[in-house]
Parts: sequence; C-alpha cells; structure tokens
Amino acid sequence: MDVNDATGMSPVDAAALVQQARNRARHELTINRPVIFVSWALCYLLGYGAVWLSVRGERPYEGPAGWALALLVLLAIAALAVTAQVTDRATRGVEGLSTVQRRIYWLSLAAGWLGVIVMEGALRHQGASQGMIGVFTAASPLLVAGVVLVAVTAAWLNWYLFALGVWLIGVAGFSSFAGPEGVWGIDALAVGLPFLVMGGLVMIRDRR
Repeated sequence: MDVNDATGMSPVDAAALVQQARNRARHELTINRPVIFVSWALCYLLGYGAVWLSVRGERPYEGPAGWALALLVLLAIAALAVTAQVTDRATRGVEGLSTVQRRIYWLSLAAGWLGVIVMEGALRHQGASQGMIGVFTAASPLLVAGVVLVAVTAAWLNWYLFALGVWLIGVAGFSSFAGPEGVWGIDALAVGLPFLVMGGLVMIRDRR
C-alpha cells in the first residue's frame, strides 16, 4: 500500500501542511525586537544623558549625582525586564538547544557585569581617580555587551547581532578618550540613537 494512500494525503498537501506549520512556528517564535531596541534606546538616551547632565562642567570631576545614577539603574532594570518578558513570551514552550543557548547568553552577561562591579571596586581600592572610575563605569558595560553579542553570533549566526556587538565594542573603546564627562554624553548618543533607528527599521520591515 502506498504511504500516501494510507495517510489519505497527497505530497502537495503534505508539503503545504509542513509549510503552514513552519509559518506558524516562525510567527509564534518571532521576538518583538522593536520593543527591545526602543527600551534600550531610552535607557541610554535618558539614563546616560541624565548622568552626563549631572557631571557636565564639574571641575574637578566628582562623579554622577545620586538621582542620575538612580534613574539609570531604574531604566536599565526596566529594559532588562522588557527584554526578558518579550523573549520569554516568544520562546515559551520551546525546549532543547535554543533554551540552553539563551541561558548561556544571560549568564554570560550577568558574569560580565559582575566582573565590571568587582573591577570597579578594585580600582577604588587601589586609589584610582574619580575620573578614571567614571570612564570605566560608563564604557565597561558596553564592552561586556559587545563582546557577548559577538561571541553568540557563532551559535545563532545572526549577523545583525554581530554588527551591533562590534559597534558597542568600538563605542566603548573610542568614547573613553572623551574623558569622564564626555564619555557619558557620547555613549548616550552613539548607542541610544542607533538602537532607536534599528527599532524603527525592524518595525517597518515587519509590517511589510
């Protein structure tokens, strides 16, 4: 007996069914990237921008005001929460290798940021100037995020993430030359605006 006779389905119908299943899975697993991009754009534009305004014109440099750092932390937590919620909603029910990859990604970011906090404490312990600590505090999170994004490209083969990671590494390195005041403003614009543009471009592409 022919397999098609047993199932009552022609090869054309079977192919259509497989394609329909793929389209449905793709739709359910599509991460709403514009929301993620916009949330991080606001984090850098408003958070880093607020810190830059608080240290602008300081002579000598004393460091960001408490309200500015608090705003930056709140915006970063909100962006992380949005990213986690959107990613979890898009990938809910998906197990296997993709789940392991996502966990490694988040653990890598957490380990990198924890390392940044420890290194900042070491700099303070060694008597580093407020200016040096300011540059490190502003640029090092970008460097960590950039390196992690570049590394995960090997697993996800996502070239826009690779480009974004390279950009973050470049911004972290070159903005450091602007000093403890300028680094916050440059990072706010050099990261926030591209994230905002990317969110808009992805939104336009998804509507087509």
